[in-house]
Amino acid sequence: EGARVVVNDLGVGPGGDGGSAGPARRVVEEIAAGGGEAVVHDGDIATTEGAASLVTTALDAFGRLDTLVNNAGFLRDRMLVNLDEDDWDAVMRVHLKGHFLPLKHAAAHWRGEAKAGRTPVARVINTSSGAGLLGSVGQGNYAAAKAGIVALTLVAAAELIRYGVHVNALAPAARTRMTEQTFAATMAAPGEGEFDAMAPGNVSPLVVWLGSAASDGVTGRVFEAEAGRITVMEGWRPGPTDDRGARRSPAEAGETVRRLLADAEVPQRVYGAS
Repeated sequence: EGARVVVNDLGVGPGGDGGSAGPARRVVEEIAAGGGEAVVHDGDIATTEGAASLVTTALDAFGRLDTLVNNAGFLRDRMLVNLDEDDWDAVMRVHLKGHFLPLKHAAAHWRGEAKAGRTPVARVINTSSGAGLLGSVGQGNYAAAKAGIVALTLVAAAELIRYGVHVNALAPAARTRMTEQTFAATMAAPGEGEFDAMAPGNVSPLVVWLGSAASDGVTGRVFEAEAGRITVMEGWRPGPTDDRGARRSPAEAGETVRRLLADAEVPQRVYGAS
């Protein structure tokens, strides 16, 4: 589609262990082989220095920044009683700080452009997950982080629209280095001639469109994308309500809640729940 790309990937394992420049370098080589332009950025974008240098790398290499795709993440899955503080903190750091800091530094650049009379046509795509939208058993840290990314997306969309920046979130399902190990059976390639439902190429066209000027007016929204399906996710909104204009006793509050729940939609089940 003509984009010039800065690729950041520390090349860590599914749990954040190790590290290698190989994955980012291979993506750059693939882009170049297809006639595109790309450079590697090897900084830790969950640090202020790394996130700032990510933006600087784009500006130095290509002279402009139009689109930011935040997709940093790994897993430290445990049931809640077995989830220790280090695993909680590590997942929050890579997912939430790994979204917040690049977004902050990109937004600062775009705000400066807008204030200088050069209002950009800028786009941000953040990566959430079905776990963040519905919850997922054994993934309390991951689900909380991915839900936080949705809230960050909504706030950023509201704050940055004045500077020409659109911000959306995507909950994708596709084959990656991480999902191939975590969901090996689901992510296995199909037989010859069958539709490859988990191919990343099923999701990437939506990312390209959201990252382009063609998505004008679409901001503060959350999408799921898997196989051939795109879904607009409709989040928390007021349901059945009873306002009596006076204080209730605990028993009266309970009676009201029971009555309201009888009229409310049944929530979707948490992934993995029995």
